[in-house]
Amino acid sequence: MKKPENTMAPFSDQSHGSTGPSCECIPVSDISSNSSSPAIDCDVLIVGGGINGCGIARDLAGRGWRVVLCEKDDLASHTSSSSTKLIHGGLRYLEYYEFSLVRKALQEREVLLKSAPHIMWPLRFVMPHDPSMRPAWMIRIGLFMYDHLAKREVLPGSRGVDLRTHAAGKPLKAQYKRGFVYSDGWVDDARLVVLNAIDAQARGAQVLTRTRCTHAQRDADGWTAMLEGPEGPRTVRARAVVNAAGPWAESFLRGVAQSARGEALATKSLRLVKGSHIVVPRLFEHDHAYIFQNPDKRIIFAIPYQDEFTLIGTTDIELSGDDPGAARIAQEEIDYICTQASRYFEKPIAPADVVWTYSGVRPLLDDASGDPSAVTRDYMLESNTTAAPLLSVWGGKITTFRKLAEDAADEVGKMLGQSSAQRPAWTDGAFLAGGDLSAWIGAGRRPDEDFERFVSAVETRYPWLYGKLARRLARAYGARVSDLLGDAKSLADLGPAVAPGLHERELRFLQTHEWAMSADDVLWRRSKLGLHYTPAEREQVAAWLQAHATNNNMKVEVS
Repeated sequence: MKKPENTMAPFSDQSHGSTGPSCECIPVSDISSNSSSPAIDCDVLIVGGGINGCGIARDLAGRGWRVVLCEKDDLASHTSSSSTKLIHGGLRYLEYYEFSLVRKALQEREVLLKSAPHIMWPLRFVMPHDPSMRPAWMIRIGLFMYDHLAKREVLPGSRGVDLRTHAAGKPLKAQYKRGFVYSDGWVDDARLVVLNAIDAQARGAQVLTRTRCTHAQRDADGWTAMLEGPEGPRTVRARAVVNAAGPWAESFLRGVAQSARGEALATKSLRLVKGSHIVVPRLFEHDHAYIFQNPDKRIIFAIPYQDEFTLIGTTDIELSGDDPGAARIAQEEIDYICTQASRYFEKPIAPADVVWTYSGVRPLLDDASGDPSAVTRDYMLESNTTAAPLLSVWGGKITTFRKLAEDAADEVGKMLGQSSAQRPAWTDGAFLAGGDLSAWIGAGRRPDEDFERFVSAVETRYPWLYGKLARRLARAYGARVSDLLGDAKSLADLGPAVAPGLHERELRFLQTHEWAMSADDVLWRRSKLGLHYTPAEREQVAAWLQAHATNNNMKVEVS
């Protein structure tokens, strides 16, 4: 296994037919004189290409609204690619009496797991019992509630385990003799965002990456926004604006958005909390994850990651500075995570073991809580109809993105004069891009079993794909793997390998179908191949992309 040099800058942070019309490009007489493109006329402009913005774009487009989404960087460049990558109810939130949030998140777990089994799957968690933290009876009560707050069809319930005999006890210190096992889910967070964007565009939305909203003027019956992107400046006229800018949501209202007649736009404050993670070489052989209780009453996770690694985190640190995008892990955070994990693992973890880190900023609604860990992870949708409709998204967590998007689409429709009965919700039970595996495996059973059957089907259809590559492509693209591989009859048909296991055909597919432009897009968001490559191999990918650069906001195609 190659150990990647830790030179990568850490992060700050769907297959249906189209039912909605695409946004019309309509010239208007009063476009700014330096605008090189015709104005775009749409129903809803969404600012922010993270999970909430892309989820809302998908839902609105699926209801037939004309949608434009702009993102100043790549999709999922910040918070949405910097999570702990869990689809979970949030066991620890029960201690803060967040029963409604936990129930909502638990209800969403299985909805999401079924929608895209290639990027989400069930995961069992082991909690070693430390009597000095929380008593066993309290943990049992919490897990009982966790098992029963929402219906489970796929995920098994919790149980106690003897760590002296269970495989999960082997890497732990001998003092941990007893533990508890419960279920949650895993997600490739950055790809989840991209799959929502793909489905949004398939349903008629226009998705503009590397495109910053520099000005948004409100009037009585609409918005006029100026966008700056690869094609130069352009004007968007929208009936409504959705502010899904994540950590920048408050600053968007205080700086970019301009009121119609002096009305207040920013009425809420965000609390920006940095969460950092470390990645180390694999610490254990089994497929369970760990949840560890810390003396400061926080918890950290240790999760199997990318076959060869273990992901450990997270921290909760109040963000200092004005730029959420500049968040980086501090040495104190690395030391903290290593120290807390070493309380449990027999083999101590040292900062020198860290091969990669990333940090993200959680945009939490400020509820005056003193402890950053206690700030609510629930979301709030704030509607403002004193002039043209404005919806601001405050807070939220990746597990509840679909429900948030559904609620947001209901509210936008209401503000535009259409009820949810007229434009009904549709995403509960719908597949994300590549998630419908039925053409490959027949009727679905369980998401995890369905994926394994799908991998076998891919290997049967493309017997020249070696096992590791077949599994990686199946994971990344799901049923869309046939769009990538097409009529290829051999590995040579995929073109030269730009780096091990990464061929020219896949790079072109990512450029054309997934908005990828830079090496970071490909190696750290569309995949995590950057973890497996040497600096020289990463540079080879960067050089190829630079040599074959394309303005993909103009040319993105959707399978």
